[in-house]
Amino acid sequence: MKSERQAGVPAPVEEVRNQLELLARHNIKCVIIGGVAAVYHGSSEVTHDLDVCYDRSADNLSRLVVALKSVNAFLRGAPRNIPFILDAETLKKGLNFTFDTEIGNLDLLGEVRGVGQFKDVIEDSETASIFGCDFQVLSLEKLMESKRVAGREKDLRTLTELEAIYEYRQSGENS
Repeated sequence: MKSERQAGVPAPVEEVRNQLELLARHNIKCVIIGGVAAVYHGSSEVTHDLDVCYDRSADNLSRLVVALKSVNAFLRGAPRNIPFILDAETLKKGLNFTFDTEIGNLDLLGEVRGVGQFKDVIEDSETASIFGCDFQVLSLEKLMESKRVAGREKDLRTLTELEAIYEYRQSGENS
């Protein structure tokens, strides 16, 4: 059940807000990475999904299953007639998952290329208040590294912008 769209709020922003509120409501331990992290750091990138690196502890996986089921999550790109059991055991056996949900696309990564697993990612993150909820966001430096390692065209475009933001911040600190 999609929420009513607020006047003047672009669909991608509303989807990200709903996704972040879902994660906060279910107390999911995760770090925001990808496009939303890039926007947090000042990028003009438009993103249509939320990418997070998630804690793979048993408690967190259980909460994640409840959260995903509450928004009717299903594997993106998989035929609907192929059975997928959304439970903690399935999440534990996998690593990276891309879901379509009633509130938009949600990508769960157990590992971030160029950074590492959750324990590494959270060490290189900072706390941010986004839509009134506190989240961990991947640091600008590590976000740039992950974009560099991913090497996709869209990541490299964003990387160029993130590098300019980084250089601007560095020049301000040295003034």
